[in-house]
Amino acid sequence: MTDKRDRFRELHTEGTFLMPNPWDAGSALLLASMGFSALATTSSGHAFTLGRVDQQVTRDELIAHAAALANAVDVPLNVDSERCFADDPAGVVETVRLIAQTGAAGFSIEDYDPATKEIDPLERAAERVAVASDAARESGLVLTARAENNLYGIDDLDDTITRLQAYRQAGAEVVYAPGLKDLIEIARVVGEVGAPVNVLALAQGPSVRELGEVGVRRISTGGALSRAAFTGLRDAAQELLDFGTSTYAARVIPSSELAAAFGQD
Repeated sequence: MTDKRDRFRELHTEGTFLMPNPWDAGSALLLASMGFSALATTSSGHAFTLGRVDQQVTRDELIAHAAALANAVDVPLNVDSERCFADDPAGVVETVRLIAQTGAAGFSIEDYDPATKEIDPLERAAERVAVASDAARESGLVLTARAENNLYGIDDLDDTITRLQAYRQAGAEVVYAPGLKDLIEIARVVGEVGAPVNVLALAQGPSVRELGEVGVRRISTGGALSRAAFTGLRDAAQELLDFGTSTYAARVIPSSELAAAFGQD
């Protein structure tokens, strides 16, 4: 576990790396076999596998899921742990302790509270990051603190930057404001926060090359790869239902290639 955590931390020291988000052990193995240096869980993608939507997975389910993915691959795994499934400091510490036991290399904490459907006040959010940071240091986990403004209709870059700066000061090693897509705004975040920045890859967002040029350290995909897989399933099944044909089968990954990715060739 220590080796993966050290490798994960080292990835954040220079350059730009891709960290796609698998949704189960099979997708994790496939992505790892392609050469990605780190992976991350996705709360929405995990929820979809259970027939639910985001923010409807329990902590126990998340921990079991994270352990399955961490044990399946040899690359570092970051855990999308939402709000750390707790309002009180003791609960946050317990969630971090459980994540550490999965073999994951890092985790994230968000400042959105689904119970109130609001972003936490800055002081409270920073206090929660500080608690998570103290717990993370005990096991060597890399902590990413997330400012969720853009995902919930708050278009206030100044506030987002203020939050990320506060989370950095509270002990977060990496910061993340999912939903940013303007390259100038992203460059401002990178320049003003003073910490490795994660950016979510978006259909209308900058390319990997452009993000690297402005100093973004890490790029993740969130639930998009999971939704792409579900889209492929739906479209293939629709062809079968509507036309009784299976031309989709000509475009699928050969079983032999999957077997190789799974280490069973």
